[in-house]
Amino acid sequence: MARARGRITGAISVFGELLITAGVVLGLFVVYSLWWTNVLADREASRQGDRIREDWADGGPESSDKKDLNLQDGIGFLHVPAMGDGEVLVKKGTDTADLNDGIAGYYTEPIKAALPWDDKGNFTLAAHRDGHGAKFHNIHKIENGDPIVFETKDTWYVYKVYQTLPKTSKYNVDVLQPVPEESGRTKPGRYITLTTCTPIYTSDYRYIVWGELERTEKVDASRTPPAELR
Repeated sequence: MARARGRITGAISVFGELLITAGVVLGLFVVYSLWWTNVLADREASRQGDRIREDWADGGPESSDKKDLNLQDGIGFLHVPAMGDGEVLVKKGTDTADLNDGIAGYYTEPIKAALPWDDKGNFTLAAHRDGHGAKFHNIHKIENGDPIVFETKDTWYVYKVYQTLPKTSKYNVDVLQPVPEESGRTKPGRYITLTTCTPIYTSDYRYIVWGELERTEKVDASRTPPAELR
């Protein structure tokens, strides 16, 4: 009897140690996913952003037809004061590998995004909400009337938020349409759409923010930002 109790006690002890080990491993994975990937992504985004700004400084004024832009390296920086996350480099593509560098990507599929300088269309963007820079983590803080500013080498594009959709299916591609009718708009215009996962720490649904271009401002020699960013 004593030997049997000893075996049971030993088994329980081993099982307990395994649970503790599993908990430590899980804890380390959470730290890696939600903290260390942010550190790595922020470093890489900063490096890429610095390179873009150096190219701008060395390359002279941007041509009006944008043919000198290297769309793969980055087209500019997104500024959303309500999110409080500083500037976000924007590049081509929304694949996970693209967004893991701590940037936002504009859609090339299933519906191709318009770019800010296009006469009409929807400048549609995606970024991570958690981990890998989490550039859209605070998207829920954006309210109607808030500014969204996109910065290129020669122009500030100032948008105004007019509608949000806190929860929709990840398969709802209508939010990316050139005229996002789900937002209440029915005519062509110059729109911007921010998309990311929701709820926080999941990817079950999508959170959507829509804005419309209010005006543009030419970038001056000192790169003084528009009033919305001062």
